[in-house]
Amino acid sequence: MLINQLLNAKGHQVFTVSPEDTVAAVSALLHTRKVGAFVVADRLGRVAGIVSERDIIGALAQKGALALDMQVKDIMTADVIVARLGETVDSLLERMTDRRIRHLPVMEGPKLTGIVSIGDLVKAKIAQAEHEAQTLKAYITAG
Repeated sequence: MLINQLLNAKGHQVFTVSPEDTVAAVSALLHTRKVGAFVVADRLGRVAGIVSERDIIGALAQKGALALDMQVKDIMTADVIVARLGETVDSLLERMTDRRIRHLPVMEGPKLTGIVSIGDLVKAKIAQAEHEAQTLKAYITAG
């Protein structure tokens, strides 16, 4: 399965935050939206980074409660690893496992077109395996 197929089924909505937002505000948004990461976009809508629960926990561990008043740009991951629409679920699962990351912004050229989580990819793999099992079962019973 290609990532563009997964996004067509899942949707292309991406929640973004500003580099100037506070860690406290982003933490509240993560909780409200029930997501694990936000793409950080600059004023022109370009990807500037990604901020995840893991980044926030790291900042809290290092700075304590002072981290909550820090800006996202001070804790985000600026070197963003991205996915492209034509890539496969398998290739992204491998990349995410190797890099120990859980979210990948999906780019089409310079444009942000979606985001996928490791959960999205695992769900797609399970659905594919179930479909293959049902197809084999139908083939066997048809005799």
